[in-house]
Amino acid sequence: MSQPITSRSPLWLRAVLTTTALLAVAVPALVVTHPPAIPKPRLPVVPQRRVVPPAELPPVEPVRFIDLSPDDAKAYNASIPFSDLPNPAARPFRFAGGGEDRARATDCLAAGVLYEAGDDAEGERAVAQVVLNRLRHPAFPKTVCGVIFEGQERTTGCQFSFACDGALTRWSPSADAWRRARDVATLALNGAVYRPVGYATHYHTDWVVPYWQASLDKVAAVHSHLFFRWTGWWGTPAAFTRRVTAGEPVIAQLAPLSDAHKTGAALADADAALLEASAALGLIAAEGTPGESVSFAPSAGDADSFFVTLPWGLQPELYPTIAAKACGERKLCKFSAWSDAALTPAAAPLTPDQVAAMTFSYLRDREAGVERTLWNCARTPRPDKRQCMKQQVLLTATPVAAATPVAAPTPAGPADLTGVRRKDMPAAQPTATPRPSAFPRPASNSRRLAIGSDR
Repeated sequence: MSQPITSRSPLWLRAVLTTTALLAVAVPALVVTHPPAIPKPRLPVVPQRRVVPPAELPPVEPVRFIDLSPDDAKAYNASIPFSDLPNPAARPFRFAGGGEDRARATDCLAAGVLYEAGDDAEGERAVAQVVLNRLRHPAFPKTVCGVIFEGQERTTGCQFSFACDGALTRWSPSADAWRRARDVATLALNGAVYRPVGYATHYHTDWVVPYWQASLDKVAAVHSHLFFRWTGWWGTPAAFTRRVTAGEPVIAQLAPLSDAHKTGAALADADAALLEASAALGLIAAEGTPGESVSFAPSAGDADSFFVTLPWGLQPELYPTIAAKACGERKLCKFSAWSDAALTPAAAPLTPDQVAAMTFSYLRDREAGVERTLWNCARTPRPDKRQCMKQQVLLTATPVAAATPVAAPTPAGPADLTGVRRKDMPAAQPTATPRPSAFPRPASNSRRLAIGSDR
């Protein structure tokens, strides 16, 4: 058993024990009354929370982030509570556009979900729902591609970062990942709904804090993404009633991934090249502006024929487009084009040199059911040889003078051969000089050799 401290204990022992007892009481009391300072996230001044009234359309702010480290951003995001208001599922959306618009919308949505959420089915479905929510909200563009690539022309940033940060050129998905993303997009455009995010119109990863977050309600979390909707009336189902417009735009950035956008980009380039070619050909009035109709002047003396000099560098695939523009609604039209202005005629007839130098020709005869385009394959090779012109020379008809009867020339040969002998024939006897024919033959550049009798 331990011995009690008495007056006979050493003085030093009593001092040590007394000090220990005082520290055991004072230190906990000091910790309780003076807790250590916990570092808080460094937050600059953020916009005050504001509920936009129904009479005012809420602004769509560009994506700008508060300057925080990923750890500080996660701590701040964790401190923001989820909204305790109802979070109803969005109504199904069904795309009603035509085939070309649907193909472009599908590939735009597929690119959006894949580059924003990665090859993750649930994350892709959540992003697709946000896109469709924006599509039906009056604060955003009216097409699927317009929503996803909103802001790509601005220096302040896109609504979806992949559209501006060069991700489309830095990384290309595998065929399987692209197919899965297109499947998610197809289902979403056919009415599939991802219920957890409700009517969310915004989202971000939990390691960043955008400035717009202060004005929205946090409604859901899907993996590392947090989803938000506008506060007040603009975040309720009643605000998501806008009709979608037709005419999905062509996104040239998607051409490497999407056949639909590749074709559309090619057509857009063709239209631009046609306008440029028309300007180079002097076919746009001086006071005209881009987009106005282009007029072509027919050749002299024939309102249905056009002789045109093609501008340098114009793609051969665009020749038929220019020809169709020149011919307009004519039932009969002949369009001929040259690359050399010196050989371009002003009117018919054409010289042999002009015919040989022709670069392209187009013939339309609707009454006969004829429409033909031909290229000079010596100048512009074509994969289909049926599109090549036949090399031809125009012959000019000239009067032929009446021929004068002449005696048939005597073939040169040994002196003792007076004709053609048969094997069983006796030697030929000298004959009289033949009489001129009553029907003289015209002079010819070619000669015939008759074998057999002269009858």
